[in-house]
Amino acid sequence: MLFAIIIGGLIGYAFGKFTGFLIGAAIGAFLFNRAKARLIGKLQNIQSGFLESVFAVMGALCKADGVVTRDEIQMAESMFARFRLNHKQREAAKQAFNRGKAEDFDLDAELDRFMRFSARQPALLQMFLQVQVSAVAADGVVHPKEHQMLLRIARRLGLPESQVDQLEAMLRGAHAGQAGAGQRSTSDQLDDAYKALGVSPSSSDEEIKKIYRKLMSENHPDKLAGKGLPESMREMAEERTREISHAYDVIKDARKRAG
Repeated sequence: MLFAIIIGGLIGYAFGKFTGFLIGAAIGAFLFNRAKARLIGKLQNIQSGFLESVFAVMGALCKADGVVTRDEIQMAESMFARFRLNHKQREAAKQAFNRGKAEDFDLDAELDRFMRFSARQPALLQMFLQVQVSAVAADGVVHPKEHQMLLRIARRLGLPESQVDQLEAMLRGAHAGQAGAGQRSTSDQLDDAYKALGVSPSSSDEEIKKIYRKLMSENHPDKLAGKGLPESMREMAEERTREISHAYDVIKDARKRAG
């Protein structure tokens, strides 16, 4: 703001000396505050639209196998708590969820709408997909019809289908880390770690490190918030960075033991 005031003042001074400086400074401050208000308004619109579309699509996913179970409803409600939604946001999320599970819900139109107000920002599109994967995997199982709908969502968002496998692998890796390494074989954990980062066993250490740093940068919670991710979803953004770090650590440890 100070910069805008100074620039406005200098321009005003050039035309009207001290009086011009004051008028120019006032105009600079006005324009700055107006631009700031527009930016805040734009971010708020993205955030509210993000939440509405997230829960509408979540409702459709829960209906993918033909019926919405009580467990799936409880999962959606747990997301309300996880995202720390206030009363007004919860009511809007419930309405969106119910709209999504209706027979006449147009999934493609909803995804197109989300892409429009998110300006197709890759980080927001990926986070949107991550929320859906996390929701259907909440019970530890992704059913075939749910997986097929996740692939459809990824395609409509312009994301590679491999993103779905990548996110599912991240979640499996995170769950394995929480449950203890003994739950799954070392080989399975390593395979998922490679999938989670989107690299292969033939990738060099430098290539993997480069991809890891890129993913960490793209998914930094502050960077996502600046692009419109609701603050209530910050925890999920932080969770994804932990999953990325976990996958990288699994690969590093495996290569260190092998080398």
